Amino acid sequence: MSQFKIKLNRGISYLFYLLTAFTSLSCSNTPTLNAGDAAFKKGDFTAAIADYTESLQTNPNELDLLYGRGRAKQELGQFEEAQLDFEQALSQDPNNFQVLLGLATVQLDQKSYASALLYATKAEQISGAPAMASLLKGRALHYLGMPDEALKAYGNAIQLDRKFGQAYLSRGLLKVALKREKQACEDFKLAAALEYPGGKESVQKYCK
Repeated sequence: MSQFKIKLNRGISYLFYLLTAFTSLSCSNTPTLNAGDAAFKKGDFTAAIADYTESLQTNPNELDLLYGRGRAKQELGQFEEAQLDFEQALSQDPNNFQVLLGLATVQLDQKSYASALLYATKAEQISGAPAMASLLKGRALHYLGMPDEALKAYGNAIQLDRKFGQAYLSRGLLKVALKREKQACEDFKLAAALEYPGGKESVQKYCK
């Protein structure tokens, strides 16, 4: 199971990036794409941090810049510093679901599952929040030892996005832990059909 936790956590980071990359979080006049965003896209997170920091010297409370720098720090494993940036961004817009999801993921990174649950739940309740909010909520519940609630959260994520391969895989792995292999196989097959990493391997391992 541990190897799948690693894959799933990396999957969260990558999918979360796809969800939010170059999306303006605020209504300011700051350009959506700046040097920090470009460096982030290239995977040069150190350069991204430097670029965001430089821009923040003239716009110290710019939500997009704080959020972007937090994401870059998170990719480098600087979780506590990332959290500070996300918290400052949240102070600018307490109902920004993308910032809340950033806080949820960084809490998961730090194994602070109760805090992750709080942030993910708040994000989930905001109109327009993506399926990722429910998936992160499910992940937190999963690690907190609340399987029934986690299954419901994963199910909610799937209802919001029927092509959410990560949600199928996450739910399938939880069902395996609950000795529901037949049900798990259905989820694994759907994840594999959607070409989500780990789906095909899970079918081969558990669906014999």
